[in-house]
Amino acid sequence: MWRLKIADGGNDPYIYSTNNFVGRQIWEFDPHYGTPEERAEVDAARENYWKNRYEVKPGSDLLWRMQFLREKKFKQTIPQVKVGDGEEIIKYETATAAVRRGAHFFSALQASDGHWPAEMAGTMFYLPPLVLCLYITGYLDTVLPGEYRKEILRYLYCHQNEDGGWGLHVEGHSTMFCTTLSYICMRILGEGRHGGRDNACARGRKWIRDRGGVTFIPSWGKTWLSIVGLFDWSGSIPMLPEFWLIPSFLPMYPAKMSSYTRMVYLPMSYLYGKRFVGPITPLILELREELFLQPYNEINWKKVRHLCAREDLYYPHPLLQDLMWGSLRMCVEPLLTRWPFNKLRQKALEVTMKHIHYEDENSRYIAIGCVAKSLCMLACWIEDPNGDYFKRHLARIPDHIWVGEDGLKMQCLSSQGWDTSFGLQALLACDMTDEIGATLKKGHEFIKDSQVKDNPSSDFRSMYRHISKGSWTFSNQDHGWQVSDCTAEALKCCLLFSIMPPEIVGVKMEPERLFDPVNILLSFQSKNGGLPPWEPAGYSEWLEMLNSSELFADIIIDPEYVECTASAIQALVLFKKLCPGHRKEEIDNFIIKAAKYIEDMQIPDGSWYGSWGVCFTYASWFALKGLAAAGKTYHNCLAIRKAVEFLLNWQNDDGGWGESYISCPDKKYTPLEGNRSNLVQTGWALMGLIYSGQAERDPKPLHKAAMLLINSQMEDGDFPQQEITGVSMKTCMMHYAMYRNIFPLWALAEYRRRVPLS
Repeated sequence: MWRLKIADGGNDPYIYSTNNFVGRQIWEFDPHYGTPEERAEVDAARENYWKNRYEVKPGSDLLWRMQFLREKKFKQTIPQVKVGDGEEIIKYETATAAVRRGAHFFSALQASDGHWPAEMAGTMFYLPPLVLCLYITGYLDTVLPGEYRKEILRYLYCHQNEDGGWGLHVEGHSTMFCTTLSYICMRILGEGRHGGRDNACARGRKWIRDRGGVTFIPSWGKTWLSIVGLFDWSGSIPMLPEFWLIPSFLPMYPAKMSSYTRMVYLPMSYLYGKRFVGPITPLILELREELFLQPYNEINWKKVRHLCAREDLYYPHPLLQDLMWGSLRMCVEPLLTRWPFNKLRQKALEVTMKHIHYEDENSRYIAIGCVAKSLCMLACWIEDPNGDYFKRHLARIPDHIWVGEDGLKMQCLSSQGWDTSFGLQALLACDMTDEIGATLKKGHEFIKDSQVKDNPSSDFRSMYRHISKGSWTFSNQDHGWQVSDCTAEALKCCLLFSIMPPEIVGVKMEPERLFDPVNILLSFQSKNGGLPPWEPAGYSEWLEMLNSSELFADIIIDPEYVECTASAIQALVLFKKLCPGHRKEEIDNFIIKAAKYIEDMQIPDGSWYGSWGVCFTYASWFALKGLAAAGKTYHNCLAIRKAVEFLLNWQNDDGGWGESYISCPDKKYTPLEGNRSNLVQTGWALMGLIYSGQAERDPKPLHKAAMLLINSQMEDGDFPQQEITGVSMKTCMMHYAMYRNIFPLWALAEYRRRVPLS
């Protein structure tokens, strides 16, 4: 039986930590763990998911919840409450009961080190590259033994679409990219040509062949197929490792790229420069026959280089880009593989590997994300199959693994820091310190223990890195990558705890450790007033023309985002109130510029586009809270008035809000089918309206929304899992499983304390 282990470094000599593994969450299969009744409960959850997999596609993340609630002997003792249809105003006692029930249930899910574990996955191209990497290196059986393979296959079966393909994410339409990777993954894990539950392999293969075969896979897929021996490198776009030798004065200097994209293309360019191809096994030869419509040795690789299935094509290559790739392939690449220019290629490969090792060391081999993780791990194996670098990568694979009732999946990153910061703010809004003081104290300690203590090592600017001392990451301290909104939300928690009794919530953070994150946030602001997520913006917008992915948008540069900017405003306004003597003038100017940026980014319909959540509802909540923190009101700010009108116009008859993920790629508000409401999005909209002062104007929309949340609460205090609510890169949806607990609870808590009730 599977179980989740917390803050456990194990006995592997190749793993190390900067804070004794606080925040680490890893899954372990123990054949002796669990009673027959507990195993039956897990089996029932799996079967229930399978039967309803087309109704609610994100998993409910039940396995660890069952474990924690069982270990803590949690039993909901506060009676369930409902609001009748005829009640126009909710009683204070009813709201209080719902808040208390939600807070106690949420507190029971807290881990021993103070954070809240949760799945943060949902994207279907994360896991197969890990399987490919382990297959190539010969470590598949070691890292993914029988039970792991069983759960990976379960995940692939559960999320196969009815047409036989797999989407870019669990709710998405089928794509060539993910269908091909999933099919290869199933075959590597032991399924035959006609194997898999419900004939999964045959259905997947038919989907691929019906659309022209894998020559129509997009560029990232062509790269992985070239690596594994199912494509020729001449059919891929050139990713020259010489790029990492470009001097800083040129506009294409690597430091001007998005950090996430930089860390993906860094190992890709190493593998391309080496022209690495894995072992051509009998299985690879079989796959060459299964996935192509013509004999493999007759394919004209140059002609298929720019083919892309229409299901995958979101960002078409500009003609200029295709001409550039063709010129590099025909004119530059032949020179770099011949003497004396091959010496430059060798130098470029050495520099590229130096950057890979630097990033690995500074993220404790977690990597910036799982896509880069698999690629960097393979690059280290190619350099030295028996070396310590590769072994350190192997030791950190469990940090990316997650297991749910729908199987085993890979997380881009775990979201411990992000979820915990929001969760603590939700609990603080409940005004229940006397009941949940121990939970708050543990959460406070986790936040303090997770702050990044140092900048990246050595001459970090020459390695394209920014200062990180005092920041917080998306996950845990070991990850090491500073994120602006994660820093702002964690800083808010520390500031709020600093004005509470230390005997209840623990010792407050030292002033110097509060100053460091403020310095980080100030350093992130761009000339337009906004903040990007990972590093200060240093880009030219035209660089996005070099986006060769076809699948995603806005990946070459890191633009500013409304969400990051709004979080920073809130944190700095609170900091200025509590620490008025530190960089006051700079903070004042920051807030003015940031608020103007948010106003400038508003769309004519009154909303804001959300880049990290679905979508206009998400960003509008952030924007309204940020503007309110900056001193803007409904009466003195046109942007707030327009945003309120937008939210009220989209409120459903049942009082909630429900926005489809389609809003993200289409950049146009799209309601859920049937005008269904989503409880997480209802929480965002309800809080946005509350911060705008809606209670003073007309509280009826607030009462309707709160009624939906209260009546949707489950018997144990949980809330039901619904549609996916996270996103990145416009098309890459992500499942934040903890959101269903955090945001309905937070919204009800704000409603209870800010809206007059009977």
